[in-house]
Amino acid sequence: MKALVISGGGSKGAFAGGVAQFLIQEAKNDYDLFVGTSTGSLLISHLALGKLDKIKRIYSSVNQHSIFDSCPFVIKKRHGSDIITMNHWTIVKNFMKGKNTFGESNNLRKLIGNSITKREFDDLKKSKKDVVVTVSNLSLNQVEYKSINDCTYEEFLDWIWISSNYTPFMSLVRKNGCEYADGGLGSLVPIEEAIQRGATEVDVVVLHTEVSYYNRMPSRNPFELITTIMGYILDRIENQNIRIGKLVASQQNAIINLYYTPTILTTNSLIFDKEKMTRWWKRGYLYAKNKNTESMPIEPNVQE
Repeated sequence: MKALVISGGGSKGAFAGGVAQFLIQEAKNDYDLFVGTSTGSLLISHLALGKLDKIKRIYSSVNQHSIFDSCPFVIKKRHGSDIITMNHWTIVKNFMKGKNTFGESNNLRKLIGNSITKREFDDLKKSKKDVVVTVSNLSLNQVEYKSINDCTYEEFLDWIWISSNYTPFMSLVRKNGCEYADGGLGSLVPIEEAIQRGATEVDVVVLHTEVSYYNRMPSRNPFELITTIMGYILDRIENQNIRIGKLVASQQNAIINLYYTPTILTTNSLIFDKEKMTRWWKRGYLYAKNKNTESMPIEPNVQE
């Protein structure tokens, strides 16, 4: 069984889309299982359906309003770079309304509902492919994996949304009596789950560089401090997931092919810039193409 796993990474998901486009369209990989976390969960349904152009259009057109109905930060341009500061008024209003997060991402739920139709859901459920999204159950302190085969249409859309909610900046969702948040808080790169479900070869897109190339700048405000702390925690989770995935793969004689981002795409994946994401999609495609070209055996030049 062949699986495609896509990690979390916010707006960097555009790069993963480009990698997946090459692997599916050009390398002709036929995946039986798709497992995604956060932005990966947003991609995998369309990838499983083979609707690459559709998901590319979505990732090339979203902006902050497409995601947030209550955005907790303000993006300012200073000396050619993005500076993020807290949107104090929005945060205060959320707290006055009794919300327990800085921002709300209900617009993302609407976007998911508009992008995956009931007919597409039914077609995917009838197929032999399995699509699995990762969520974090904060109430039970555990990671859960939601397969399309176990869900109704509305339930599956909810799980995709929940998997992508990067709390405390996005919505915290209460479902089935429990509080749920971004799957990346527990399993950012769900390689182990793919292998446990029977995968013998796994292509993994990790939306992070293989080696850390930078030291984080000093935090200039509370918002940057929180994002720095969350980034540190997620980096540790990612490294642990990959180590465990490799260990399980060696025990099960499974093959893992890792696709990291070759360079740092952004230091804040909560910024959804249409132009940058369009470029990242193209870069992901070219990166996967070059990586696969380099790994191809060279035919000997035999002269008669």
